[in-house]
Amino acid sequence: MRMVVMKSLVGIVLLLACLGVPQLLRAQTPAMPDDKQATQPRKRGGVFTMYAIDPLSRNLCFTDGKEGMAFVNNKWENRCSDLSYTLAGSGSLVSGIELNRVAAIVDLGTPSDLRDRYGYDDAENGGVGFASLRLEGDKIMVLHDNSDAVKVTWQPLKEASQLADVKSSANAPIKLGHIYLVRIADSKDKSVLKTVKLMVIAYRPDEAVTLRWELL
Repeated sequence: MRMVVMKSLVGIVLLLACLGVPQLLRAQTPAMPDDKQATQPRKRGGVFTMYAIDPLSRNLCFTDGKEGMAFVNNKWENRCSDLSYTLAGSGSLVSGIELNRVAAIVDLGTPSDLRDRYGYDDAENGGVGFASLRLEGDKIMVLHDNSDAVKVTWQPLKEASQLADVKSSANAPIKLGHIYLVRIADSKDKSVLKTVKLMVIAYRPDEAVTLRWELL
């Protein structure tokens, strides 16, 4: 009788253990991150598509590279909208849309336009010019001479002076393949300052625009 009871107890323990293993594994498996969550690590750049009729992703946040809007408690709220896609005109990029924010947007043309103006070597519609745009102190620099890989030289970007003309709701028409500079400041908080380079890498008018972006 004692052996029967012992075997029954062992069987019950084994059964519970088997039933509990999947639960235990699930408890120990870390949750996959949701890339649509509001709080994300800071990013320096990436690729993002803004959709004209999507209430969340028609705006882009340069802090984490995610949607500028969010649904919170069944409400549509602003999270961090540094850049917006609007259908106004033939389609425009808009910045400086948040409270107290001011901005400027400068269209630098295509990569080939930039190459021709500044004289460095690059293939037709290549990426050298976009990659070379960088901040040096308070100046934006662009490649000058890359014919000698050892002695690469740089020069100030003349169009950068236009970034000083910040205003509320700055905008620029969307043009496929064009490079843009965006500067965002705050009229009441001098510590807020973002300068970003963008390239329009895909554009479907009235539907979506895809940008490659990077903080300078």
